[in-house]
Amino acid sequence: MPLYARGGLILSTSQIHNHLVPPHGGELVDLRVGEERAAELKAQSRHFPSWDLTARQVCDLELLLSGGFSPLRGFMNKADYESVCHSLRLTTGILWPIPITLDVSERFVKSLKSKNNKIALRDAEGVMLAVLNVEDVWQPDRKVEAAEVYGTTSPIHPGVDYLLNKANRWCLGGTVEGLRLPSIYDFKSLRATPAELRAEFARLGWRRIVGFQTRNPMHRAHVELTLQAAKQVEASLLIHPAVGITRPRDVDYFTRVRCYQLILAKFPAGTAKLSLLLLAMRMAGPREAIWHALIRKNHGCSHLIVGRDHAGPGKDANGNPFYEPYEA
Repeated sequence: MPLYARGGLILSTSQIHNHLVPPHGGELVDLRVGEERAAELKAQSRHFPSWDLTARQVCDLELLLSGGFSPLRGFMNKADYESVCHSLRLTTGILWPIPITLDVSERFVKSLKSKNNKIALRDAEGVMLAVLNVEDVWQPDRKVEAAEVYGTTSPIHPGVDYLLNKANRWCLGGTVEGLRLPSIYDFKSLRATPAELRAEFARLGWRRIVGFQTRNPMHRAHVELTLQAAKQVEASLLIHPAVGITRPRDVDYFTRVRCYQLILAKFPAGTAKLSLLLLAMRMAGPREAIWHALIRKNHGCSHLIVGRDHAGPGKDANGNPFYEPYEA
């Protein structure tokens, strides 16, 4: 029986899936390898090229390794990338609305000796977090991606600005073998993997869970909204804020988390839980709402609250919103 371990807690799949909505694709992916394989990869890594991950790539890797992006087992190849851009589905036919790619520099691509390299993926301190088994190397058409995913090519949209002005011009696709999750030192007790949350929901006897995605501080209206949503479907509540990369000029997550901690006391005892999500938001409006729902499904949620202007990036050069308030 597969086991999931973090922080000394051993979780069986029977614990994780008991009475909860199944993960997207039917299986909760865990890309972290065992101790023996990890030691083998570390010994071999002296011969691997290394790529230092950007902040956004670290967020994506965390959710790949932990299963938050189930059923993905690595960074997308060209076929899956194009399928997702054009049809919101993987080549297997499974729904997936947002491309998850590893963009690298042309110089790095030219340094690779073959298309089938293994690459050490490292954090900003040089710690190897995972190994990418390279299966595909290609140049994406960023303008086509922007038009398909965001519905615009305007660089005023933060997601488009990233694609056109910040992202590297080449992509590597392939499966990932994880050695460890990224090291994060704040609010450790509030950070839970999908497996850990599912085990906690099972322990509490929760079967129906409403997920609440937010990148802003919560206020009284949010409390009432979430209470009514949970009451309507007879469910418990998961407050699941994004604390990776959000919209520019958002309130910093240190301040936001302290607000969430205080507001948790406003809910009836035993009905709500707070957990942080290391998500790099794309601000993709309707597509992102679907993405958020799938991620929360993997964390054990049966429902998701989709709010007004969900994952909205603001207004364009003419002062018009990129997406209508209730388009999501």
